[in-house]
Amino acid sequence: MTAPLAVGLTGGIGSGKSVVAAAFAKRGVPVVDADALAHELSRPGEAGYRAIVDRFGREFVDASGELDRAKLRRCAFADDRVRSELEALLHPLIRMRAAAAIARWTAPYGVVVVPLLLERGGLREQVARILVVDCSEDEQVRRVRARSGLADAEVRAIMATQVTRAARLEAADDVIENSGAPGRIEPQVDALDRRYRELARAST
Repeated sequence: MTAPLAVGLTGGIGSGKSVVAAAFAKRGVPVVDADALAHELSRPGEAGYRAIVDRFGREFVDASGELDRAKLRRCAFADDRVRSELEALLHPLIRMRAAAAIARWTAPYGVVVVPLLLERGGLREQVARILVVDCSEDEQVRRVRARSGLADAEVRAIMATQVTRAARLEAADDVIENSGAPGRIEPQVDALDRRYRELARAST
């Protein structure tokens, strides 16, 4: 049996990746989310949790025994070394769990949501196409500020750790334009859903 077509969905912070992924899921498309896997792997008892605590210490564990994710995130964005070490611990585990999830797909194609697909590339070898969710940088800042309460400078600091908008678009096989009203996403997802099903059929 031919493996399902895997589409890597990526985009800058605040671009609307989650909304687009939900639109595909609504159409019966299996979705694997790398961020959700990272969260799962860093729960108490999981391999990622043990690796993080062993490397960075109990100071990153809160009173309930959970990781203090906010503290860990602040340290990671403030120190490139910490971020690199954290990624080195989690990314191999994420790749293995994503590969296992993809192997269970029975649909013609599926979507793998990877915010840092182009920056780190760890899951890039597992996807056949790259779908970029795009919007203006000002819109990215506005959305993240509205949902997270971060200052503009904090949002732009996060954006600075990601590839540029131009580089992302250059790498894309497909693009969903998400600068406008939310209602514009559905017809774009409809068109891509048809296209991916056709590509999946053609590859069998």
